[in-house]
Amino acid sequence: MPAPEDQVRPGARPWTDPGLPRAERLAALLAEMTLEEKAAQLGSAWRNSAVTGIQVAPGQDVFTPATSYEQARKDGLGHLTRPFGTRPADPLQAARELADLQQELLENTRLVIPAIAHEEYLTGFTTYRATVFPTPLAWAATCDPGLIEAMAAAIGTGMRDGGVRQGLAPVLDMVRDHRWGRVEETLGEDPYLAGIIGSAYVRGLQGADITATLKHFAGYSASQAGRNHAPVHMGPRELREVMLVPFEMAIDAGAGSVMTSYSEIDGIPATANGELLTRVLRNQLGFAGPTVSDYWAIAFLEATQHIAATPAAAAALALQASVDVELPDTRCYATLPELVRAGEVPEALLDAAAARVLGHKLDLGLLDAGWSPVPAAVARGHLDLDPPANRELARRIAETSIILLSNRDNALPLRTVQIALIGPCADDAHTFFGCYSYPNHVLPSYPELDDGIQAPTLREALTAELPASQISYQLGCSASGTEQDQIADAVTAARAADVCILAVGDRPGMFGHGTSGEGCDVPDLTLPGVQGVLADAVLATGTPTVLVVISGRPYALGRYAEKAAAILQAFLPGEEGGPALAGVISGRVNPSGKLPVQVARDPGINPASYLHPGLGGYSHTISNLDPTPLFPFGHGLSYTTFCYSDLGISTARIPTDGAVNTSVTVTNTGDRAGTEVVQLYSAIPLRPSPARSVSCSASHGSA
Repeated sequence: MPAPEDQVRPGARPWTDPGLPRAERLAALLAEMTLEEKAAQLGSAWRNSAVTGIQVAPGQDVFTPATSYEQARKDGLGHLTRPFGTRPADPLQAARELADLQQELLENTRLVIPAIAHEEYLTGFTTYRATVFPTPLAWAATCDPGLIEAMAAAIGTGMRDGGVRQGLAPVLDMVRDHRWGRVEETLGEDPYLAGIIGSAYVRGLQGADITATLKHFAGYSASQAGRNHAPVHMGPRELREVMLVPFEMAIDAGAGSVMTSYSEIDGIPATANGELLTRVLRNQLGFAGPTVSDYWAIAFLEATQHIAATPAAAAALALQASVDVELPDTRCYATLPELVRAGEVPEALLDAAAARVLGHKLDLGLLDAGWSPVPAAVARGHLDLDPPANRELARRIAETSIILLSNRDNALPLRTVQIALIGPCADDAHTFFGCYSYPNHVLPSYPELDDGIQAPTLREALTAELPASQISYQLGCSASGTEQDQIADAVTAARAADVCILAVGDRPGMFGHGTSGEGCDVPDLTLPGVQGVLADAVLATGTPTVLVVISGRPYALGRYAEKAAAILQAFLPGEEGGPALAGVISGRVNPSGKLPVQVARDPGINPASYLHPGLGGYSHTISNLDPTPLFPFGHGLSYTTFCYSDLGISTARIPTDGAVNTSVTVTNTGDRAGTEVVQLYSAIPLRPSPARSVSCSASHGSA
């Protein structure tokens, strides 16, 4: 620990002068730094990572830090890992603790450089008592970039008020296999839709002065058999035309950071792939900001991918590929000074990475003279991470994202009748939350604590929504268990009712602790546990049944489609999911969501993305298996009707480098106000494998 007199004097720190040119400030700082100080800026520290009783990151129980936190930060730190999200604390208390950590860096390091505090924030700031918004799959279902930009701005404001300056989202991986556990974290199957929604999220977050981190670059979601971290087999064309498109759009929107993927494509791990990270990301896509590794992805080059014999060898491969920061702890990059001294890594590579990290800090204002680690909200002594405005946004997104898949005989909206509410998702708000929501991510290790937020269950919301109705409730079965002893009671309740609402789906978690989420992959698209048995039994009663699917992936619904009176799909709708679903069921809310992923007919025939080559569809006499989905991408019904007329196109022929204008008149011909998402698809003619794209816009109107 340096004594105060060992620190560089304030007058000798030109890099703290915001009046000087950026390049001059960076050059002065790099010239002052030792190899150890440069390498320290490429590292991170995760204090108290072992306090959670469950695994919240791969390798958390394996890659324990070799040194104490005090030793790790003696030459400075690039990042502070998850100072809020690791253990539950009052937000104001957590913010004050983070400010203390930053103050220690200012007082006890030679160059007086703070760290960048980063956090997860996929469905909101992943910390205690913060708003839990709907999952990204629900954002895509809204087809409303303006709404998602507003949500991201609200999330960013809370993070900045707490002292966090970088978030690890959005996820721009394109869904290729619905069995993959992280489908819930994605923006669906279509690169353009993911790009416009992801770009809106970037604009909202960075408008609040929080750095967005695009992940996972690249190809991660195409893992073999939908297994997490499994190899990826993909050609360069599919990678470029599908996987990279949303990244390119989000980079053009100003994204400040990119995270590498765990995946290996044709045997080359992304974290060691200079072709991907340098030639494609930096040279072709023009990304100039810092890249960060996914948690322990550099260590995995040695431990699981076996292309490096030692942590030092892994560090050399990652740095040469253009990975700037090792997260979440400095395990491999601590060896960089000795590698440079031994001539095994050019110092110029270390300098380039350090310059990108320090330039990022400079752009965030962390290097400016007079910067304070205490945010204004903390100084005022008030930090509310779930204010009414956030809840209103969460409600609007949840309502807009719910998809009416079918509505036979206009079973919905529901009339005032005797209702049997059944199913594992009927009275458990945790089924509304994604795997990276704090209640499902960390709080399972703290059963003595409440969720920290108000989140009405579907049962509670329906009771408030339909006060004249008499609602009986039966669990039927758990989300993932094998017990069937309560199914008989559910059947009895269904027979006694005029209508049954059957709520099935997921209870997300991490690494096998949920039915959906990171590391919660599935062998097929059957409803989890014995929920399918429950559904068959309830539907067999003949009581009109509204099937409500609350899930992180699309499950195969073919065996239920002709028997259910109506089917609603909600992709993990967040803390306001209960009232949103109740509003759709009652008719207070007119559903307008559209499927961002296909819904399969049969569980064993997983329909690939709708963006498939000709032979990816049903091939009739060539194969007996038909992958045609039950409900296609973009599907979604309404309680009103719309008429399309006056379709027009500006030209009959479009050159390969040209543009076209299209127009259409949309008229609400029903008896209630509604929203329609106008979808335009294009295909290249006379090709056996058409390339298709989708454009979305919303149209509002009333009869």
